[in-house]
Amino acid sequence: MEWGNFEHMFDTAVAELAPTELVLAIADSQRQESMLVARRLADIAELLAQRTNEVEMEDPDPGFMIVTGLQRTTAEVAAACNLSPAAASVMVSHADALVQRLPEVAALLAIGDTDWRTVQIVISRTEFVKDSLMSTLDAGLAERISQWRCWSRKRVINTVDAAVRRIDPDAARERKRREDRRHCDVIALGDGTAKVDGIVAAQAGAAFDSRLTQLASAVCRDDPRTVDQRRSDALEAMAEVRKLGCLCGAADCPNKSDDTAPAVRIVVNVIAGSETVLGTGSEPGYIEGYGVIDAEQVRSLAEKASVRILEEPAVSPAEALRYQPTAAVERWVRMRDMTCRFPGCDRSAVICDVDHTVPFNHADPRTGGLTVPWNLKCLCRQHHRDKTFDEGWRDEQLPDGTVVWTSPTGQIYRTTPGGVDLFPDMASSTACREPKPVRRNRSRERAARIARIRCRNKVQRPINEAHRRLQQARNHEIAHRRDRNRMRKMLFILKGRPSTSPYCTWINDDFEPEELPPDWRPPPDPHPQPDDPPF
Repeated sequence: MEWGNFEHMFDTAVAELAPTELVLAIADSQRQESMLVARRLADIAELLAQRTNEVEMEDPDPGFMIVTGLQRTTAEVAAACNLSPAAASVMVSHADALVQRLPEVAALLAIGDTDWRTVQIVISRTEFVKDSLMSTLDAGLAERISQWRCWSRKRVINTVDAAVRRIDPDAARERKRREDRRHCDVIALGDGTAKVDGIVAAQAGAAFDSRLTQLASAVCRDDPRTVDQRRSDALEAMAEVRKLGCLCGAADCPNKSDDTAPAVRIVVNVIAGSETVLGTGSEPGYIEGYGVIDAEQVRSLAEKASVRILEEPAVSPAEALRYQPTAAVERWVRMRDMTCRFPGCDRSAVICDVDHTVPFNHADPRTGGLTVPWNLKCLCRQHHRDKTFDEGWRDEQLPDGTVVWTSPTGQIYRTTPGGVDLFPDMASSTACREPKPVRRNRSRERAARIARIRCRNKVQRPINEAHRRLQQARNHEIAHRRDRNRMRKMLFILKGRPSTSPYCTWINDDFEPEELPPDWRPPPDPHPQPDDPPF
C-alpha cells in the first residue's frame, strides 16, 4: 500500500472514533509504549551481557580493558538509535539497572502496569542504595508502584526518597552546599544565540550586575535598544574589555560604535558564503560550536573581523607523509565536519581529535594512510578509542567526506560532513594524535563514586538539618517580633500610654527590628530536656 493511501486511511479511521474511544486509545497506546520501552531495554541489557562476556574471553582481567563491554554496547546503541554518546550511555545504564537491581519494577513495566517516567525516577533515586538492600526495596516499590498513576513527578520523587531513607539513609540524596553548586555555562541555542547560565557567589553576582548596569547606562538616551537588549550587548563588551557602543547614529555622540574596538583579540570562527559577506546574498552562516546565524548577523560580524577564504588546502607530498596535519588542513577538516563523525554523536569538532581513516603507518608512511583531507575526519576522544581499539568497528571515507561505518553486527551507517550540508561548495584546537590506551575499571569507578556520594550524604545530612533548624528558629523569631510590635501598635492606638499590667511588661519596650542579622543565632534553651527520660 502506498504511503499516501495509508495516511488517508489512518486519518479516516481516527475521525470515526468518539471522544471516549479516543481517550481509551490514547491510554492503551501509552501502555503499549511502556511495553515497547521495556522490551528495548531488555534487548540492550542482553547485548551488554554478551559484549561483557566477549571482553572476559579476550582479557582475563576485563576490569582493565581499553574498550569495555559497556563502551562497546554504548557505541552500538548510539548508532542504532541515533543518540549522542551521553544519551546512549544513560540508556545502557538504565537497562543494566533494571535487570540487575530492579527486576520486579522491570516486570511491571514489561506488562504496562507503570510508565517509563516513573521507572526513570525509581532508577535515578535508588542509584546509591547498597546492592544487598535492593531486593527488599525493589519488592516494596513494585508492590506500591501501580497506585502512582495519577501522581505528579514531585510526589513520586518524594515517595521513592522516603522509601530509600528508611532502608538506607546514606543513599538518600542530600542537596549540595551553596558554595559547591557554583558553575557557569554557555549553552548554544541553535538560532545564532547562546544562553549564559550559572551560579556564582553573591558578591560576584552583585559586581557582575553592577558592571552590566554601568555599561548599559553609558549610552545616550536616543539609543534604540531596550534596557534588556543593552544589558545583553554589554555582556559582549565586558568580555572584550571595552565600552558599549551607542547606536543612536548621531555623529557627535561620545559613545558611537566606531570608538569601541576590543582591548583584547578574540577568535571566533564563522563560516559563510562570499555573497552573504559582500551583501549580495541572503544565505545563512555558521558560528563554530553555536549553530546557524542569519545573513545580517554574518555581515555585522564581518565588519569587525579578519576575513579569509576557506578552501580545501593543497598538500605537498612531504606534508602528506607527516603524521601531524598542517594548520590549514586541520582547520579545513574541522570546518568541514563541524561535529564528531561517529553516528549520532554531536560533540563539536573544536574539541575532537583529527583521525586518519586509513591508519597512518609510523614505520613506513608511504604504505599507510596519508595525512590529507580525504583521509582525515573528526572523532571525539571516546569514539576515537572505540574505532582504534575495538576491532568490530570499521570505517571507510569517500572522496566527498562521507564516512561509511560498519558495526560489529554488520549494520551500515553513513555520516556526512555537517559543513557540506550547509555549504555545498565545501564538498570535494586538538592536534592530530593517536589516542592513548587508557585502561579503566568502570565497575570500580562506579563503586568508588557511589561510596563518595554516600559519604557526602552522611556528612551533609546533619549540616542540612542544622541549617533547617536555624531557618525555622529565625522564622519563628521574626514572627514573634512582628506579633509583639503589632500589639505595641494596638496599645498605642487604644490607650495612648504605657501598660501598667505586671503580666506583659515587654509591651512597653521599644519596637524590635523585623529583620535579623546574618549572624543571628537563637538563645540557648533555659530549660533543656534531659537526654534520657526520668523513669
